[in-house]
Amino acid sequence: MNADFKINNIIIETERIILRAFKEEDLNDFYEYASVEGVGEMAGWLHHKSISESKKILEMFITHDKTFAIVYKENNKVIGSIGIEKYEMEDKLSEFNNYRGREIGFVLSKDYWGRGLMPETVKAVIDYLFNKLDLDFLLCGHFNYNTQSKRVQEKCGFVPYRTLLMDTRLKTKEQGTLNILLNPHKNIKLIFSHPETLIYNG
Repeated sequence: MNADFKINNIIIETERIILRAFKEEDLNDFYEYASVEGVGEMAGWLHHKSISESKKILEMFITHDKTFAIVYKENNKVIGSIGIEKYEMEDKLSEFNNYRGREIGFVLSKDYWGRGLMPETVKAVIDYLFNKLDLDFLLCGHFNYNTQSKRVQEKCGFVPYRTLLMDTRLKTKEQGTLNILLNPHKNIKLIFSHPETLIYNG
């Protein structure tokens, strides 16, 4: 089942990154990275065409309170986001009926790719969700063309779970892989549904 989650002013800190709730004053930083072609497209959404578009999405982030701003300590800029989303098909994935989890989604400014910042960020979020909030499992997906996201997820311990044809916000369908990570401090036994898409062999 989907666990309840709100940021509630929580701040998570790593060596180079601060994770916190988005603020209205983050708009310019948000638009700066979200308007770059190739950033959103890797995650299945079209790069922002105007600052007003970014403002609407930023307001949604603030209202829903489940998406962290990724702040780079060195210059105090917001350089990306990581959302703690509800996973889809909750009613169909019966293996999770007795377990609590969420799905992680992330994006990073193109200017900061290749520095190891995203694995650092994702690992910190995993630690918080497993060790502070006591979640049982996490899901994280990528389109098969997004090899960067695939590598980040592998570095953070996620393993392939299902192969799916995923809908994008570009109104296309793309082949993708949904990955899973189980809380290593728990004895979780899953009885899997829908063997036609299952690739998990852990």
